[in-house]
Amino acid sequence: MSTITRLLAASLGALLLVPGTAAQAEQGTAARAEQDVAACAAASGPGRPEPLKATTIATIKQAYNCIFDHYYDSKVLDGRKLLVPAFAAFAQELYRNGRDRVEAVMPALTGDREGDWDAFSAVYQRVTGLLPDDAALRQALAAATLDGMIRALGDNHARWQRTELPPGSKPGQEYGLGIATFPSRGTTTGAPQQALPPLYVRSVLGGSAAEQGLRPGDIIEAVNGAPPFAGGVLSAGAVNMLYPQYPQTSAVRLKLRRPATSRTWTVTVKPTLYEPKAEAVAPVTAKLLNNGIAYVRLTGFSPKAADTALKAITDLGKAKGVVIDLRGNRGGSPEEANRLLGAFAHGKVTAYLCDAAGTCNASRTDDSVPLLHLPLAVLTDRDCASACDHFTSAVRAHSLGTLVGTRTAGVISGPSSAYPLDDNSVLLLPALYHLGPNREVINRIGTPPHHYVPMTAKDVSTGRDPVLAKALTVLAD
Repeated sequence: MSTITRLLAASLGALLLVPGTAAQAEQGTAARAEQDVAACAAASGPGRPEPLKATTIATIKQAYNCIFDHYYDSKVLDGRKLLVPAFAAFAQELYRNGRDRVEAVMPALTGDREGDWDAFSAVYQRVTGLLPDDAALRQALAAATLDGMIRALGDNHARWQRTELPPGSKPGQEYGLGIATFPSRGTTTGAPQQALPPLYVRSVLGGSAAEQGLRPGDIIEAVNGAPPFAGGVLSAGAVNMLYPQYPQTSAVRLKLRRPATSRTWTVTVKPTLYEPKAEAVAPVTAKLLNNGIAYVRLTGFSPKAADTALKAITDLGKAKGVVIDLRGNRGGSPEEANRLLGAFAHGKVTAYLCDAAGTCNASRTDDSVPLLHLPLAVLTDRDCASACDHFTSAVRAHSLGTLVGTRTAGVISGPSSAYPLDDNSVLLLPALYHLGPNREVINRIGTPPHHYVPMTAKDVSTGRDPVLAKALTVLAD
């Protein structure tokens, strides 16, 4: 694994600090840390996150190195593509906080990866060293800079996660308002161009939303007085307020409309620590419908999800067909998707994973899974992403079943690995890019259904499910 060994930026940053301030000491420490930036190694597995530390210039450098060490396109990636947007985000955050400086000028970059980092780092440290000794300001600047760098990749599977929970939180608890929306948080941030009005409550997870009586299907007409869509275009600022991150504690005022009753009202919800309702977050739920069809809902392709779903189908008894509901499924493990596909076909290529040179390896059905020999219908929507895109594209390519609903998300650039950074945040990067079973591009496009049946807020509010109804009609034919 390569590391940057030049120390020019660290030396310049220390020399240009305002003497005799706490800021000088902090920046000097960050500069010295650049001499031995921690290696960027993939996490060994999921676990409880460690308490967050301050994000520093050393953290930003670690992320910069990590991209070149692990991102699939790194061999042809120009560091200027990362550093210019990173500096733009840094300058914007300075301005937003009323702390713009004449010294905050983007240095000339040459295309030399290490030299360009040195020049960038020197200016960053010089400017931050001239600022007040304010930890919150420094964190905001570092976070904006690092986030700007990652967003510059334009990759829906490359992102920086820095999640903090309140002190005393327990495993399984979440922090927020207690709702999930449609379009989902993943769509509104990762593919905002796909988000169409209205924005409504997909499910109530718990917390303040449950206490205030919100229900699935409730349309969110305004967030703190701002519409989530203006002229049909998503307002990121309004939607982001629905997903507050600790330590943000400000209450959010929602104007709601319930299609089932035409009631319109305003309610105030507060971000709290809560334990989601079990039924709202269960990875797999199943039931046998009156017509003998096994209905299985997967919220994600989490570990053991395929085996859990297949066991549920078996436990339901003899079925005439299977409906797999993947609406709102944000993905997970491609291996789990391949294992579930193995219940409907053997010997099939489900995708190709390729490197920057175009060398691709086939991903295949898990043929150790016994075939069910049952007709299949899959329910889809625009929030079916990643491994869900993988599953549905294979179903369509090999005619394993019928897709009913709407086009999938097309958020499937490639499977990501998690790389912990020195502030205990996590960087997610794909080492390979994804192609469909016929080497077609699914990313940013998605998979269209065989039968287009959109689900409306009124459907959700009144308890109707035209998507499932159509799927049952298809299986009955």
